[in-house]
Amino acid sequence: MKIRPCIDLHNGQVKQIVGSTLIDDRPEALRTNFVAEQSPAWFAELYRGNDLRGGHIIKLGPGNETAAREALAAWPGGLQIGGGVTADNGADWLSAGASHVIVTSHVFRDGLIDRERLARLVQAVGCKRLVLDLSCRRRGDEYLIVTDRWQKFTEVVISEAVLADLATSCDEFLVHAADVEGQCRGIEQELVEKLAAWSPIVTTYAGGVRNLADLEVIRDLGQGRIDATVGSALDIFGGSTMTYSEAVAFHRQHSHD
Repeated sequence: MKIRPCIDLHNGQVKQIVGSTLIDDRPEALRTNFVAEQSPAWFAELYRGNDLRGGHIIKLGPGNETAAREALAAWPGGLQIGGGVTADNGADWLSAGASHVIVTSHVFRDGLIDRERLARLVQAVGCKRLVLDLSCRRRGDEYLIVTDRWQKFTEVVISEAVLADLATSCDEFLVHAADVEGQCRGIEQELVEKLAAWSPIVTTYAGGVRNLADLEVIRDLGQGRIDATVGSALDIFGGSTMTYSEAVAFHRQHSHD
């Protein structure tokens, strides 16, 4: 189990946002937990110094291109990039220094998997450089993939068959539990269990991590197979329940389990 760091960009700044409140036509709904004084490159260099590889830079809307490129330049090959990535610009982001591109909304249309777009993505960047973000929200007893800043439900359910199918087209999955993202109120334990049981490839869970105890739950329920991202809980993002040093120590202890 590894810790995957994050750099969430909004209007060119590193922020921690309650993900489900980012709504295009309702800016007043946005809830921001933290705005960093440091640059995106500063965070990339911090992660590089601790060799926390495979973290994700997520561009939350427009105005983040320059900031994202600065972060990638600070650690070429060390970070992934997502947010507005398509088959047309994916190769450019790889050239800018991303190890992988992360894609969600582009591969879904009318609530379904757009096979043509997915095929074009794989052709453009290669499946070994592609991460599919299967961020989801709960509806009844199931988790459905959501798109467009996690506002639109698709008809695609997180299931063993869906994960097996999509795994043939990408290198990793990134799964935000959108209902708890940015809230530091605990993780979606059932989702972690399902991902551990069903995902045939490397998978990172994000959403609701509060402290080391939550990381231990992910390690145990995930059978050591599910990596984790910590955001708002960390002191470097204004949190008070986990220090960055604690997260690094956890990573070093368990990354080779």
